[in-house]
Amino acid sequence: MLNKFFRLFSHDIGIDLGTANTLVYVQKQGIVINEPSVVAFNQKTGQVVAVGNEAKAMVGRTPSHIVALRPLIEGVISDFEITQEMISYFIKKVHSPRVSFFARPRIVIGIPSGITEVERRAVREATLMAGAREVYLVEEPMAAAIGARLPIQEPVGNMIVDIGGGTTNIAVISLGGIVSSMNLRLAGDHLNQDIINYARDEFKLLIGERTAEEVKIAIGSVFGNGEEMECPVRGRDLITGLPREVFITDEQAREAMGKSIKSLVKGIKEVIEATPPELISDLMYRGIHLAGGGALLKGFDKLVEKETRIATKIIEDPMTAVVRGCGIILEDLDKLREVLVEYEEEDTPY
Repeated sequence: MLNKFFRLFSHDIGIDLGTANTLVYVQKQGIVINEPSVVAFNQKTGQVVAVGNEAKAMVGRTPSHIVALRPLIEGVISDFEITQEMISYFIKKVHSPRVSFFARPRIVIGIPSGITEVERRAVREATLMAGAREVYLVEEPMAAAIGARLPIQEPVGNMIVDIGGGTTNIAVISLGGIVSSMNLRLAGDHLNQDIINYARDEFKLLIGERTAEEVKIAIGSVFGNGEEMECPVRGRDLITGLPREVFITDEQAREAMGKSIKSLVKGIKEVIEATPPELISDLMYRGIHLAGGGALLKGFDKLVEKETRIATKIIEDPMTAVVRGCGIILEDLDKLREVLVEYEEEDTPY
């Protein structure tokens, strides 16, 4: 009876709490928020100045006492209080303040596979303290597979590779459970860092993370197409200290990211090697499914297919797969409860 009363005032929420971006799904409304996981914090007053898009616009442009930071590093919470503030901001953004007391939603939140119990508890407690009534955790590859509408509850093998900003989650799923998996602390942000390091070593040029990401999106690829592309890059000359512009080609970008891409493919192959033979035949028939923003790196699907000899495809709208999966779980929680991460029941702090 009490749960029915709460639901009159609240909308349950699904959250993909990513290292780079946070996406929020509201029950019966769909995805309503897709903003960077960035918080601007005033060190003098101890107050949060901005969250999301507004905070990201401040990165590298703030006075010394205002710090724009990411409260999650490689998929796990690095700053508990700032993460709580960020989640609270997103909850308030989809709920009317005048019913805030009654609008404590149930939240399904995606977490990387393979994180520790302490890290899981940190996510759950931060979400509860941000205003949730109940918190359910689901591993990101499971959520991505559900979001991709794969038949995860059937006795067949489904392979999903979710390449996010801070982590890459690789999993083979069957009968509602993860059979074999791997969590790599290597994903889109690491590729950006590869480009930063390359510009520093080859051009003696210091560039920022946003610039590196723009290069990755514009000309980043796994294979050349016979036509050379280039991208202007502006930064600070490490020798003179003055501004300078250089042009990076697609071949140079591939060279910069090459080692990390090989590590990603190696991780995928290791998960396949750890998969039971019966499920391998399913994978050869059903293929490998790529999700997350990193799946959009040009030619990566072809490289995975070439190296594994298993058909590989990018799922529809890969960047929202995890939050869509969280939303599907919300809509049919009783039927999909088995896919959730178990945790001990505790009193919800009001």
